[in-house]
Amino acid sequence: MRGAGHGAINTASKPSVRIYVTNSAGDTINAIDPSTNKVVQVIRGIELPHGIAFSPDGARIYISNESESVLDVVDRKSGEILKKVALSDRPNNLAITRDGKRVLVGIRAQPGSIDVIDASTLTRIKSIPVNGSVHNVYVTPDGKFAVSGSIENKTVTVVDLQTDQAIWDVRFDSAVRPMTFETNPNGSTRRIFLQLSSFNGFAVVDFATHAEVARVQLPTQPGGFGVAEGRTGTPSHGIGVSPDGKALWVNSTFANAVFKYSLPDLKLAGYVSLPEVHPASHAPTGSVPEWITFTPDGKTLYVSNSGAGSVSAIDTSTMKEVAVVPVGEVPKRINTFVLR
Repeated sequence: MRGAGHGAINTASKPSVRIYVTNSAGDTINAIDPSTNKVVQVIRGIELPHGIAFSPDGARIYISNESESVLDVVDRKSGEILKKVALSDRPNNLAITRDGKRVLVGIRAQPGSIDVIDASTLTRIKSIPVNGSVHNVYVTPDGKFAVSGSIENKTVTVVDLQTDQAIWDVRFDSAVRPMTFETNPNGSTRRIFLQLSSFNGFAVVDFATHAEVARVQLPTQPGGFGVAEGRTGTPSHGIGVSPDGKALWVNSTFANAVFKYSLPDLKLAGYVSLPEVHPASHAPTGSVPEWITFTPDGKTLYVSNSGAGSVSAIDTSTMKEVAVVPVGEVPKRINTFVLR
């Protein structure tokens, strides 16, 4: 595959990797080539795109479409929409099962459900009831469970993907935001790390005991951001475990930075500052970091900056920002595509 004038990728020696980001205030999705940190593809015509996932063979992109309450199925190479799959209500984020056979779309309507799309027929085959309208939905790394988070019900719900039944949940004192997973040596899920509204940090859920076991507040310094950006209600948004499982990275709007914690001990290892925005009318603001993804080798971390219209590329070993990539309006959900 050739990257739009930026040279060829030798697929015989390494996989093709793209960082896709949905622009939530427009109708575009940008694809970044991490070898050049340039945008090499723009998918157009999907207003208010939300979540993004990929078929295992790399042929399709699945995008939850808030403006039409559909799942858009896109041909990855051409960027053309192949089909619009009607959903039960307005979607938020989505995930795909490990075998690629089903797409799970979180539905942002009470009482709460996950729509299940059959990837072979591209039809909605069922809706799984969960505790509260769904903002985010994930599949655990071992592929056995789906985990949804609700803003309205302040709850995490775990669904067994063999039975498609909700089997346990955890309630919090604030709305549930992004989350990520730590695994045991055998690949099973050990802990869930999740962010909450009005808390500059993250909560820790033990997967075996189904209970919150810790809450970690981010340092107060650096600080000074969030008020002018209108984000005091979501001070920390965006979280991810590195591919090698040795680090947890956590965004902070209040700090305009991303913090690194070592795993499994959760010791603070440092932070990387993100770009400032310099409007003509007032003092600089932060870039409002939203979501995190990694290259498969874990060497580069990408953060979507919704307030800056950009994506930051960060070298995870040197803890330095190495590129700022301009993208569309209010970029948020970000995901890594790999074609092996």
